[in-house]
Amino acid sequence: MNSNDLQKRLKEFAYRVVPLCESLPGRKVSRVIEDQLTRSAFSAAANYRAACKAQSTKAFAAKLSIAFEEIDESLFWLEVILDLNLLKVEKLSLIIKEADELTRILASSRKTSQNKLKRP
Repeated sequence: MNSNDLQKRLKEFAYRVVPLCESLPGRKVSRVIEDQLTRSAFSAAANYRAACKAQSTKAFAAKLSIAFEEIDESLFWLEVILDLNLLKVEKLSLIIKEADELTRILASSRKTSQNKLKRP
């Protein structure tokens, strides 16, 4: 997968979060989760895009780390929705799988970029 593919995948993930959040029940906790999940999903996509346009390896690694943290936070909020039974597992399983895959991809990329920074 190249960087353009990953940018597209992260953006599509963020777009998928919107209708999911809109389907949450109208409870106070749902509003908190909706806000946090939406912010983290779009932030992951935006920060990865910024990483791809970085002017140095150090700037790339910094933005990539933020993208990783944000997609992992998105996964956390999806798990919270599941744990609190706010939506059925059938509605969440595919998006949780995608969040997990994106988290793993960005974690691997972050590790690689950090190793490059350590080299003389």
